[in-house]
Amino acid sequence: MKTLKAKLFFPFLILGVLSMSGCALSKMARMSKDQGLTVEPTPLEVHGNEVKFTMSANLPVKMLKPKKVYTLNTYYQYGTQEKQLAPVVFNAKDYPNASTEQPKVSKEYSFAYDPAMSRGNLLVQGVASNPKTGNFVESEKLIIAEGLITTSTLVQPSYFTSYAPHGYNDKEELIPTNVEFFFEQGRSVLRPVEKNSDRGSRFAAFIAEKNATKTVTITGTHSPEGKDRINADLAKERAVAIETWYREQMDKYDYQGMASQIRFITKPVVDDWNELKAMLSSYNGISSAQKSEWTNIINGSGSFEQKEKQLQKLSTYKQVFKDIYPQLRTAKTEVLTIKPKKSREEIISLAKSIAQGRGSADQLSAEELAYAASFSPSLEEKKSIYEAAAKKNDTWAIHNNLGAVSMEMAMAASGREKTNMLRDAINHFEISNQKNANVHAQANLGMAQAMQNNNQAALDALNKALTMNPGNDVRQGVNGAKGAIEIKMASYDAALSSLGNATNRSVDQYNKGMAQLLKEDFRSAQSTFETVISNDRAFVWAHYLAAVAAARQGNENKVIENLRNAVNADASLKAKALSDLEFREFSGTQAFIDILK
Repeated sequence: MKTLKAKLFFPFLILGVLSMSGCALSKMARMSKDQGLTVEPTPLEVHGNEVKFTMSANLPVKMLKPKKVYTLNTYYQYGTQEKQLAPVVFNAKDYPNASTEQPKVSKEYSFAYDPAMSRGNLLVQGVASNPKTGNFVESEKLIIAEGLITTSTLVQPSYFTSYAPHGYNDKEELIPTNVEFFFEQGRSVLRPVEKNSDRGSRFAAFIAEKNATKTVTITGTHSPEGKDRINADLAKERAVAIETWYREQMDKYDYQGMASQIRFITKPVVDDWNELKAMLSSYNGISSAQKSEWTNIINGSGSFEQKEKQLQKLSTYKQVFKDIYPQLRTAKTEVLTIKPKKSREEIISLAKSIAQGRGSADQLSAEELAYAASFSPSLEEKKSIYEAAAKKNDTWAIHNNLGAVSMEMAMAASGREKTNMLRDAINHFEISNQKNANVHAQANLGMAQAMQNNNQAALDALNKALTMNPGNDVRQGVNGAKGAIEIKMASYDAALSSLGNATNRSVDQYNKGMAQLLKEDFRSAQSTFETVISNDRAFVWAHYLAAVAAARQGNENKVIENLRNAVNADASLKAKALSDLEFREFSGTQAFIDILK
């Protein structure tokens, strides 16, 4: 921005009696026309909700008379109001060489910005005074910096609502049912004693229920000894025997077309020691040393038959043969049935009924209720369903999601209603975190604080959320909100870092362009705004700030093009553009005047 350097002539009003002292004050007043004043920046600018500037003043040599004081009272004047700022004081005793050197001072100023100040001027009033007599001569108030640039206030809030997973699995789930049938040594006949055993009876009853079945996997095995192993097809035949019996049961219970949908998988396991080793490890019939004899042979060299012959020579062979080998002559059956589930439409319908008090809460689980809530387009309905879920099981996830709904509702509210909704949301987020510290509630706390304009509290909460291993969506949403807050706090480097890791939503990319603009990277800002416009032409402020970026680069054609698009989309921006000092270099051009008529 340009710096104002001026020699200002102050028409002074002479007050008091013009004694010798008065003459000295009058001389000071006359010489003040050659004083130098510098204001940086000019125009003034708002950053971080503050207006900061530096004013430097130097007086002519010999202007400051002994034992006299020259004061520059400083004001910011807007509308009918005036904010008095700290004065710049030249006391003769502090400048003993004022007769040969220019007295100089530089002072930094800062005052809180109020939207009413958007149109105002910086003024000074010179006062030459004699502290001893009280006599003084003062000038009129004169403008030394015109206007205030408020571009930084055009940052757009970026809110992201993080819902915790509902916990309901709407995909197909398979339930395994397992049963073992045992066979006599060397045989593959499924004996009646097996069919009528508790295992067989329960399995037959299971088949009778006609559960929707995906697969039936039957693994046939054999024990290692000769009679059982010598028949190479024995393991397979045992598996087939179970399949045959299973199909007989399906015919018995009239499966009809269902049977063709079931896939049977028979898996013979031949020459395998794993099952024997597993049983030996938990077998108490022999000692550890004796078990080692078995495992040394099994894990050693030689063919299956050679190892079996070596085992038969062990003193413990008969004991193991009696206790363990029969358990290896099996057909293990695993049936995968499809878990019965309600359709999405049925769950949603029941959830609405429960939320309205017309249905029994026992009809759905808390997870099914949360699942239904996730599909509701109505925030009121969504909230009522989550409340019904909380009555069944008030988990951290349900409390987070209740808070998230309240926060979304607050985004469309204002005044006391908005305040109450945010208070309710924050309460749920805090309960959620108390039950289980989680990134969703932590991120939402930051969003809610941002909506209350508690910028530092919001930033603290969002930074903490980023340390909690958020998923990609939450991380990007948090960074978008963070970047907007950092712009509000004039932390432009931090904002650029955050927004570089935010979403591709128009609001986040717009704020990124704004951070680049405020960092005076005008070319990058221009490019970012144009990208936003190409993706979302309805984003009016992107057009407006693209015009600002062009103005900072002195590109009149781009200023006119982007301003035209902005005011065509929103005619109210004409008045803003006419008074916006960003365009002061172009305000007198015919093209500028024409588009803002």
